[in-house]
Amino acid sequence: MRQPVQGFSRLSKTEKIDWLIAHNLNNDPTAREILLQYWNSDEKLQELHDGFSENTISNYYLPLGLAPNFLINDKLVTIPMVIEESSVVAAASKAAKFWLDRGGFKTTIKGTTKSGQVHITYAGLRSEMDAFYAFAKADLLQSTEQINASMKARGGGLLDLQLVDKTKDLQGYYQLHATFDTRDAMGANFINTMLEQLATTFREKAAQFQGFSIAPPEVVMSILSNYVPDCTVHVETRCSIDKLGIINGISGADFARKFVQAVDIAIAEPYRAVTHNKGIMNGIDAVVLATGNDFRAVEAGVHAYAARDGQYRSLTRARVEDNELIFEAEFPLALGTVGGLTSLHPLAKLSLQIMGNPDARELMSFTAVCGLAQNFAALHSLVTTGIQAGHMKMHLANMLEQVGATDAEKVKLREAFSKTTPSYSSLKEEIQKLRS
Repeated sequence: MRQPVQGFSRLSKTEKIDWLIAHNLNNDPTAREILLQYWNSDEKLQELHDGFSENTISNYYLPLGLAPNFLINDKLVTIPMVIEESSVVAAASKAAKFWLDRGGFKTTIKGTTKSGQVHITYAGLRSEMDAFYAFAKADLLQSTEQINASMKARGGGLLDLQLVDKTKDLQGYYQLHATFDTRDAMGANFINTMLEQLATTFREKAAQFQGFSIAPPEVVMSILSNYVPDCTVHVETRCSIDKLGIINGISGADFARKFVQAVDIAIAEPYRAVTHNKGIMNGIDAVVLATGNDFRAVEAGVHAYAARDGQYRSLTRARVEDNELIFEAEFPLALGTVGGLTSLHPLAKLSLQIMGNPDARELMSFTAVCGLAQNFAALHSLVTTGIQAGHMKMHLANMLEQVGATDAEKVKLREAFSKTTPSYSSLKEEIQKLRS
């Protein structure tokens, strides 16, 4: 039985690789070569990347692509996207081109408020908690002033603090619910620091308060929330049915009718909604990754928002109104353009430059547009030609690599599958024919 490794984090990167190859990879001679070839030759840049995580042994590359020609609020924008699925960037670009001459995309920031909670338990009376909060609130707020000062000077900071009774949901459960505006920062570290200070002061004041009939309330934990229903952006695009034209052999009116039906199905049916929203997140996540933001936080918040009425539903809506196809969505997006990886990763900084160095509100808009565009492209295919033909053709390059095709064979295989949908097995059959 293998023994657990001790002090692994203190080993050098080379020593970590030695251990890995000996203990997990059966001394595979190619493993070291694979890991080393992805090291950056610039030592300072490699040290920077190593600092982004823990126990690093190499770099894991993903492609950085561009989706140009997005007309957003009458401004032409090129959107950088980091994703391993080639069809995603192609679809976003196609949607941008489609809407370029049909009015483009319009966005409205609905709010930028984020929140966090100090979670508390108390088995006594609600009236005692209310009395304590009245006793302690001024000191709770005062204790955060130094931490809050810099953010407040930029027009943000702590907006409100409330005691919330959650005992109907969980016995003895209360929370200090704090709301914040973190301006151009995503703000996780700021919010958590503020909450921990509130928790410290809460404990101190609880020890002084004489009005508890039993043991004072206990702070369980303090942490920000990635659910941001008050930090949202509305995005829409609209076009008269007449200007839609003929789309893959379908009239504009028929396309609009089927398009609205497809969205309505995703609103009503969770099985469809999950895949529908996954396609939206293809676009959103790609921009979030490119700009060094936290795509896991965004994913969690967006999917929670999709189920806010108790059933998981489509994030997008569509309708025909006054002879116009209107396609819209509202996305909760807590994003930042300063601090964290956005300020450290060279490609994250470059991605922001590509978009004209947007502030956080603009980045919310651009990201939301990419999500809506991605959904439009998917639905465009689904209600006309079907998703698989275009999807598989975009993956043809990867499949040709998998079957080991030579450059000359790739040319012939692309020609052979120019009018049919390729599959892995059909490619293998065709390459065997070529070689025989």
